[in-house]
Amino acid sequence: MTDIAVGPGTRVTLYFSLALPDGTVVDSNFDGDPAVFEVGDGSLLAGYEEALFGLRPGDRETFEMKPEQGFGQHNPSNVQEMSRLDFSPELELEEGLVVSFADAQKAELPGVIAAVDGDRVTVDFNHPLAGYDITFKVAIEAVEPAVTH
Repeated sequence: MTDIAVGPGTRVTLYFSLALPDGTVVDSNFDGDPAVFEVGDGSLLAGYEEALFGLRPGDRETFEMKPEQGFGQHNPSNVQEMSRLDFSPELELEEGLVVSFADAQKAELPGVIAAVDGDRVTVDFNHPLAGYDITFKVAIEAVEPAVTH
């Protein structure tokens, strides 16, 4: 087994966690199975992928990621006001509810109900982690050449 570092053309097995500045963990697989991805396959944000470059099996690191490296800044133009009539009458709308919409290309686009005021509903289409600094902890289990198709 050769000692390969994370970089383009590699398949990586790792444990990770994402935490907010106050320490709240928003995602982690440290208590479960490791994640496996190929660099560049889109399963990890590019900025987070690049942070891993050069790491080797057995490495454990913590990175402080800025919004620009990951989920982006909160964009006020991604907050839309809609009519209550745009939603199914059976749907109980409340703040924090995630609703799935279709964009112009019919791709799924999640939105979070930010406010309900009578027949007006405010929906936030920003990623829930947009605008936050994220503490990204990783433990690299394996790095191997990517499987070519």
